[in-house]
Amino acid sequence: MMKFIHRFASPREFFRISGRLLPWLASLTLLLMLIGLYLGLLVAPPDYQQGESYRIMFIHVPSAWMSLFVYTVMAGAAAIGMIWRIKLAHVVAMNSAPIGASFTFLALVTGSLWGKPMWGAWWVWDARLTSELILLFLYLGVMALYAAFEDRRTAQRAAGLLAIVGVVNVPIIHYSVMWWNTLHQGPTVSKLDAPSIHLSMLVPLLVMTVAFTLFYVVVLLMRTRWEIIDQERRSNWVEEFLEQT
Repeated sequence: MMKFIHRFASPREFFRISGRLLPWLASLTLLLMLIGLYLGLLVAPPDYQQGESYRIMFIHVPSAWMSLFVYTVMAGAAAIGMIWRIKLAHVVAMNSAPIGASFTFLALVTGSLWGKPMWGAWWVWDARLTSELILLFLYLGVMALYAAFEDRRTAQRAAGLLAIVGVVNVPIIHYSVMWWNTLHQGPTVSKLDAPSIHLSMLVPLLVMTVAFTLFYVVVLLMRTRWEIIDQERRSNWVEEFLEQT
């Protein structure tokens, strides 16, 4: 296993393997996205309290989940890059930042659209919402810090350190609805007992979550591949690849 990891960490091997995986992952992402949207928007019944407005959940919840997941991956990759000096890990970390920021922004926007009919306001300084907003600022901070240095290695270390420090906000977001009295509803899926959501709504929600996760993987692989080409442009294998394309 470790041999495979070290081999996959090679830019050339990563580029070769990811190139084979991308078409399959992209096709599966599109298929799951269409299935999830169909089940969530057309098959799932209206909510007995919220009516049709709850359907934004099928975008909001996966986006919120991905905002936390991507940040964790980013911080983990940054730590791996700093500890074991793996260049590919730094590339993964820095290319995860704009994707995670996009998911976080989408979660905040859809949350506001959902909150207006439910709470009567577009925004409240709720613990969950405020900590999610801080997460967006952390993403933007990592991106800004990475762009602030001309030397790529210095930029990666500085931005990676901020990502690692900021990971403390992830559990705060997750447990905020349990630690504080908030307007945001508590967990309905990730509970120790049975989820308090009907199966007809749970299935499309889980399908959309998997689709969003695969979408992140696809975009990350594409962004990482292009950065590898930029960093290794003087290598013989990159020149051969560019000649073939």
